[in-house]
Amino acid sequence: MNDLEALLAQSKETVEALLEAGIEEDFELEIEHHLVSTDFSKLEKAAVELVKLGYHVEDAEEFHLDDGKTCFYFAAITECLPDVAVLEQQTREICAVADACHVEYDGWGTFLGDEEEE
Repeated sequence: MNDLEALLAQSKETVEALLEAGIEEDFELEIEHHLVSTDFSKLEKAAVELVKLGYHVEDAEEFHLDDGKTCFYFAAITECLPDVAVLEQQTREICAVADACHVEYDGWGTFLGDEEEE
């Protein structure tokens, strides 16, 4: 379901871009792993599994696609250094949960701006 190799490549590129942008290797980042599904119960199952693995899971939110279809998403949050190996391990772990629960793992991101900009 999810393309693990593409997700791993994207993760590595993101870490490299963060380091090239001047993020210090010892700077702990808040990482948001994004999962989405049209089936709320499947997404809820993925959330439960990620909590068991130690991730903080935000409440799911609803959005609508251009075709009117309803989707749900949430972020599974953790804090870590901008380390390729650590984020690769997290990506593999979350992708496995997403595949087992039949939801889409849309990769991870982090927010580098001021809190007031959110």
